[in-house]
Amino acid sequence: MKAKDALGRRGEILAADYLEDLGIRVIDHNWRCRNGEIDLVAVDGSTLVIAEVKTRRSLRYGHPFESITAAKLARLRTLAVLWSREHAVHLPALRIDAVAVIDPGGGRPPVVEHLKGVG
Repeated sequence: MKAKDALGRRGEILAADYLEDLGIRVIDHNWRCRNGEIDLVAVDGSTLVIAEVKTRRSLRYGHPFESITAAKLARLRTLAVLWSREHAVHLPALRIDAVAVIDPGGGRPPVVEHLKGVG
């Protein structure tokens, strides 16, 4: 596995654990279809949550949230509908969240930030 892929996978695990600690139940990871990928699918009360996870080692090239574009958010909304249809999960509300993970390595602890309702 490439170092970048391993970092991304670790970030998604950290993000899932973080959301679970908040009481948000993660129900799917890395769901893919021909239109794209959803990092995490979760349920927060009666709300379906689609979480986009961005992981970096540092802020050298900008904050991870900066890489979530309007086009990405539009694609995530489409993917949320496709996921819901495929899994027959129909909740009254949908929310797209962003989770940023800064994982510097070297024994230093990662930092997780969570923004609700980004798109």
